[in-house]
Amino acid sequence: MKKGIIGKKLGMTQIFDEIGNVIPVTVIEAGPCVVVQKKTSETDGYDAVQLGFENIEERKLTKPIKGHQAKANAMKRHLKEFKLDDAASMNVGDELKADTFAQGECVDITGITKGRGYSGAIKRWNLHRLRMTHGTGPVHRQVGSMGACSSPSRVYKGKKMAGQYGHEQVTMLNLDVVKIDVEKNIIAVKGAVPGPRGGIVFIRSTVK
Repeated sequence: MKKGIIGKKLGMTQIFDEIGNVIPVTVIEAGPCVVVQKKTSETDGYDAVQLGFENIEERKLTKPIKGHQAKANAMKRHLKEFKLDDAASMNVGDELKADTFAQGECVDITGITKGRGYSGAIKRWNLHRLRMTHGTGPVHRQVGSMGACSSPSRVYKGKKMAGQYGHEQVTMLNLDVVKIDVEKNIIAVKGAVPGPRGGIVFIRSTVK
C-alpha cells in the first residue's frame, strides 16, 4: 500500500531496543499534513492528492497560492503531490498524521543535502592529497595529473575535479521505522536522512 507524508528533520539521537542494542535514529516531525488538492482519473487522468505542511501567515503568500489553498481552509508553507492508494477516498481538508505509518515498516525518504558551495577535489570526491615533499608544493590539495599531454591534448569529460558540492535531491531507500509518537507527530527512522536540521523531507512507502 502506498503511503506518503511531508515532514521536517529534527536531528539524530539513539534509542535502545528490548535487548539493549543501540539504534541510531533520525527524528522527523511528520505532519500534520492537510489535503490541499485532490486529483482524479476523470479530471486529471490519475489519482493523487497534494499535501500541505507547516502553517504560514497568509500575508506571506501570493494571491494565486492563497486562492489555491483557500478550499482547504489552510495556509501551508510546503506543498507536495503524492500518488496514494487511498487518494480516491480522500477529500480536500482531510488531515494526515504520523500514524499514517506503523512501527516496523520500511520507507523511502527524500531530502535536499547540505549545500557546501564550491569545494575542492579532496572534500568533494574524497581524493588523497599529494605528498608534502620532493617539490610538490604549494599544490598539495590540488587534483594532480589530468592525463596524457600530446594525445588527446585535452582533459576527458567526467574527471573528478573541484566544483559545486551538495544541495541536491537525494533519496534514502529501505529505512526502518523504529518508533512512532502519535501525540507529538514524530517518527524515528533508523539511520541517516539527507539534509540539515530543520530541512523538509518527503516520506513514502518503499519502492523495493
